[in-house]
Amino acid sequence: MLAGFILLATLALFAGPSVAHDYKAGDLTIDHPWSRATPPGAEVAAGYMVVRNGGAEPDRLVAVTSAISDKSEIHSMRVDDKGVMTMRPVEGGLEIPAGGEVELKPGGFHLMFLGLKQRPVQGDRFPATLTFEKAGEVAVEFAVDAPAGGTQHDVDAMHDDENGMDHENH
Repeated sequence: MLAGFILLATLALFAGPSVAHDYKAGDLTIDHPWSRATPPGAEVAAGYMVVRNGGAEPDRLVAVTSAISDKSEIHSMRVDDKGVMTMRPVEGGLEIPAGGEVELKPGGFHLMFLGLKQRPVQGDRFPATLTFEKAGEVAVEFAVDAPAGGTQHDVDAMHDDENGMDHENH
């Protein structure tokens, strides 16, 4: 019993740094930037994370860049009362409220990496730079997780007009 506990504790110790990663910039903490693996030939990938603001004033995520894509954007996604999904770039950036947080996640706010030059592969990491209005530029690495359900469906569906989605052209 004790040997099993020691083994589990040792595994947790070594697994922690490779799983959890966060970054600090002024009053902001960027918690676990991640993406999903994409299949060969994919042209887009999405990025997710939680941004916490421990300060007394709001900040704003205004840009993202990465060498893995030609273009990167901050997006919002909504489903209207008719079930039509819309995704658009966030104009003017994404506000991170004072003392609050914003979660970039599938089905909500997220980052889009458009025109992939390098496909995200499960287990790898890729660098990006987040630019905040007050905190400035923050270099981060996105951990690449397994594709959702073994497919790229969530990202492809968001960008496939044939799936009943209204997506603004870039």
